[in-house]
Amino acid sequence: MSQHEPHLLLQPAPMLRQGMNTPRAMLDVWLALLPATLAGIWFFGLGALLVLLASMAGALATEWAFTPASRRRAAIGDNSALLTGLLLGLTLPPGLPLWMAFLGAAVAIGIGKVIWGGLGHNLFNPALVGRAFLLGTFPIAMTTWAPSGGPFWEIPPSLLALPFQSPAYDALSSATPLGLMKFEQQGTALPELLLGNTGGCIGETSGALLLLGGLFLLLRRDFDWRIPAGIFLAAATFSALLSLTGDGYPGPLFTLLSGGMLLGALFMATDPVTSPLTPRGAWIFGLGTGFLVVLIRVFGGFPEGMMYAILLMNAATPLIDRYTQPRVFGRGGGRDRGEQTS
Repeated sequence: MSQHEPHLLLQPAPMLRQGMNTPRAMLDVWLALLPATLAGIWFFGLGALLVLLASMAGALATEWAFTPASRRRAAIGDNSALLTGLLLGLTLPPGLPLWMAFLGAAVAIGIGKVIWGGLGHNLFNPALVGRAFLLGTFPIAMTTWAPSGGPFWEIPPSLLALPFQSPAYDALSSATPLGLMKFEQQGTALPELLLGNTGGCIGETSGALLLLGGLFLLLRRDFDWRIPAGIFLAAATFSALLSLTGDGYPGPLFTLLSGGMLLGALFMATDPVTSPLTPRGAWIFGLGTGFLVVLIRVFGGFPEGMMYAILLMNAATPLIDRYTQPRVFGRGGGRDRGEQTS
């Protein structure tokens, strides 16, 4: 007797499944970051590659150490720790001692992700947690910039400094476009900002390649477009208003193309775990981040403010989600019919 297929199939949710999963999403970000990463290695040489490798090694080692043996393969295989290490490495100076890059990545995973319960539970962007730790602990090393365009195979002596020893820097150092603008009122040509042949962190100098990577993620629908749109709109508007005062403030194009604006807006602020879930919340998050970036850059002590702006808005995300949730179907004004007639 043959067994026929039932006319009614019952199965648990979700009924609709899509091909996108965590490893696939992480791989998309990897591919989007690849052009800017290669450009950073090309401009800053072998030392930049070693800093990136040290950062990724610190992230993987910490993920492995704090993950139970039964779940290590899945935790490492989802590519999230490796991506955190890459993102952190791209926000570091190319001459940073390797042990600092490793330690920063360990803090990014340990304090930025593990103590919150793992992937999907963290309140703050882990890579920025690691960078904030390094900037607060080693401010001189984090604000000393190696010049671009030197011999590719030359390794800066500061990279090989022993742990907790003062690194030896070359006599020749470079300033970032933001530093030149803030402390010397000296601008940088827009073509240089687009191409990336300037001082700065490893992955933030080439505006054109970062925009190309962001466009790839947008076409793949890997992030909510409202967040970077809000950041760019608020930052451009605020900087334009300040520049109209005639006090030497940078204009909108310089603001958008310099520093960590593009890297942060396209690859960090759009983290779905640490950003709002609702469309209105995404606009609030983006506009708030863009406003804070310019506010910190212009009136703060540091020339850059992207990291602090994103972390502050990460902290506000639960509150934004709470007050931007859509109205429950069948309810009006926050009370149901029984409450209104009681």
